[in-house]
Amino acid sequence: MKIALMGQPNCGKSTIFNHVAGYKAVTSNFPGKTVKYTQTKFKLFGETVELIDLPGTYSLTSFDLAELEARNYLFREKVDMVINVLDASLLGRSLELTLQLLELKLPMVLCLNMIDEAERKGIRINIEKLSSILGIPVVAVIALKGKGIEKLFTQAYNTAKDKPRGKTLSFSKDIEEIISQLSTELKNENVEIYPKLPIRFLALKYLEEDKFFIEDLIKNYPDFLKRVKYFQNVIQETRGRPSDVVISSERHYLSMHLYESVVVITDPQTSLRDNLDNILMHPLFGYISLGLIFYFFFNLIFGVGKVVEEPLLDYFYRLISLIEKSINPDTLLFSIISGIIQGLAGGVAIVLPYLFPFLFGLAILEDLGYLPRVAFLLDVFLHKIGLHGKAIIPFILGYGCTVPAIMATRILESERDRFITSVLATMIPCAARMTIIFALVAFYISPKAALAIYILNLIVIIISGRILSRILPEITPGMILEIPAYHIPSLKVVLAKTWLRMKEFIFVAWPLLILGSSLLSLLNYYQIDDLVNYIFSPLTRLLGLPLVVGTTLIFGVLRKELSMLMLFQALGTTEVIKVMSPTQIMTFTIFIVFYIPCVATIAVLWREIGGKMTLFALAFTFILAIMLATITRFTY
Repeated sequence: MKIALMGQPNCGKSTIFNHVAGYKAVTSNFPGKTVKYTQTKFKLFGETVELIDLPGTYSLTSFDLAELEARNYLFREKVDMVINVLDASLLGRSLELTLQLLELKLPMVLCLNMIDEAERKGIRINIEKLSSILGIPVVAVIALKGKGIEKLFTQAYNTAKDKPRGKTLSFSKDIEEIISQLSTELKNENVEIYPKLPIRFLALKYLEEDKFFIEDLIKNYPDFLKRVKYFQNVIQETRGRPSDVVISSERHYLSMHLYESVVVITDPQTSLRDNLDNILMHPLFGYISLGLIFYFFFNLIFGVGKVVEEPLLDYFYRLISLIEKSINPDTLLFSIISGIIQGLAGGVAIVLPYLFPFLFGLAILEDLGYLPRVAFLLDVFLHKIGLHGKAIIPFILGYGCTVPAIMATRILESERDRFITSVLATMIPCAARMTIIFALVAFYISPKAALAIYILNLIVIIISGRILSRILPEITPGMILEIPAYHIPSLKVVLAKTWLRMKEFIFVAWPLLILGSSLLSLLNYYQIDDLVNYIFSPLTRLLGLPLVVGTTLIFGVLRKELSMLMLFQALGTTEVIKVMSPTQIMTFTIFIVFYIPCVATIAVLWREIGGKMTLFALAFTFILAIMLATITRFTY
C-alpha cells in the first residue's frame, strides 16, 4: 500500500510523517522547506505501507521545481490513497488545493491539522458537514502533540481498502458547460498523453493554460491546440478575463463558500504571542530585535562550547601521554593509535561542543516560527543585490548545511536566481565552518573577532551578489511569503531534529575525521607530508601561513571540520596561539570559510546547476578566498 502526504507548505506533513516513521525528516515552522520527497515503510494492521512526504504545494498548477516534483509524483506513480493535510487555522485558503486533488479522483482522507490553533483563533469547524460535502473522511489532529495520528492512519488504511472517490464540486453553469464540451472532444479525439488522469482534470489544465500540459499537447497533438484556444477564448469573451484567471477565481469562490458553510466564527483567544510581531516585524525594532537575538545566540554557542572543550581536550591528551609511556612514540603503531585518538578528540572535544548548541538553537528558532520573520526583514536587502526574496530560505538553511541549502534553490522560479543563490549559498558559514570559527577565532582570539567574520561574510555575499547580478541582469519579482503562527517548540521534537542533523557528522564526518587523522599520522611518519606541504607552499607563503598548513587544506575539501582538526595535528598542539599569530589564525579561518566547498556540496552543485556553472562557482569562491585571506594578512 502506498500513501502520499500532500498539502500546502508548513501544514505539518513532515511532522505527521515523523510520528509514523521515527525521526527521518527535518520539520520546520517555515514555508517552502521540503524540496524533495521523503519516504519510509512501516507496518499498519500487519500490512507493509509505504508513506511518501511530498513537497508542499499551494496548487497543482505549479511553477517552481519543488511543487512540480509533488504533482508529478501523483501523476506518474501508482498511489493507493492521498492524505491531504490542511492547516485548520487557514481552512479557507487550504481548501483550494483540496478541490484540485478531488478532481484527480484518488481515494483521499482530509487531515485537519493544528485544530487547536484554529480553535484558538475562534474557528469552529463542523467536521461531519465538511466530510458530507466533500464525500471523503475528515480527521482532526494536532500533529505537534501526536493527537489524532492513530485515528488518521486507521481511517487512511480503511479508505485505501474501500477506495471511495470524493465529490467534484461544480463551477458556475457556463464554465461547467465549457469544461464538459472540452472533455467530450478530448475523449472523442483520443487525446491520451496522461492516461491515468481524469478527462475533466485534463480539460481544466488546458483551460488554466498550464504551460507543462500545453507543451505536451503541442508536442503530441498540435492540431488539437486550436480547439483548446477556442474554449479559452469563449471563457475570456463571456467573462472578460483570461481563462486561467476565471478557473482560479471559480475555485477560490468554491473554497470560500465551502468554508462559510462549515465554519462558525467565535471570539478568538488572544495571548502575548499575538502581539509579538508588533515588535519583531517593526520597521525599526524588528531589526534591533534581529541583531540582539543573533548576538545572544552567537554568545550562547561560544559559552557552551568553551566550557566543555578545554576539560575534554585535556582528558584525551592525557590519554595520549599515558599510551606514550607504554609504546615507543617513534613507532608506526604509536602514530596510528595517536592519530585515531586525536580524531576521536576532535569530534568529542572540539566539534560537538559547538555543533550541538548551534543545531539545538537553530531548531528552536525554526519551530518558533521566527525564521520567516527574518526572511521578511531581509527581503529588501536581497532585492538590492538583485535576488528574489525567497532566496533567503536557502541562505538560512545554509547555516545548517550547504547541501540542503543548494537543493532548496528549487523553490526559485528563475534559473538565473537559482544559479546566483547556489553560488552565494556556498559562502554561508555552515555548521562545519561555524565550528572552525568558534574553535579557532572565538577561542584563541575573541568572540568579537568571530562575530567580525560573520559580518564580513554578509558583506562579501552582498557584494558578490551585486557582481553576479550585474553579470546576469534580470528583473526580480516581489516576494509573497506565508508568515506562520508562532508555536511553542516541543523539546522532544527539537532534540530529535538536532539529533537528525548531528547524525551526518557522527556517522559521516566523524569517521572521516578519524581516518584523516590516522592518514596524516602516517604521512608524518613516512615524511610524505613534507612533499605535500612543498606543493602547497606558494599558497601558504602568499597567505603568510606556516608551511605545515598545506596538508590541512586538502582534508578541508572532504569536510570543513577536517581542515581545523588536521591543523591541530599538523602543528602538533591544540595550543594554536603558541605557534600561530592571531593574524595567521584569522587568515587561515577566512580562507577556509570562503574557499572550495566540500565534496558533498560540489556533487549537489553539479546536479543542480550543471558542470560549467559548478566550475565557475569553484573558481569564483577560490579566488575570492585568496583575495580576502591576503587582505586579512596585511590588514589584521
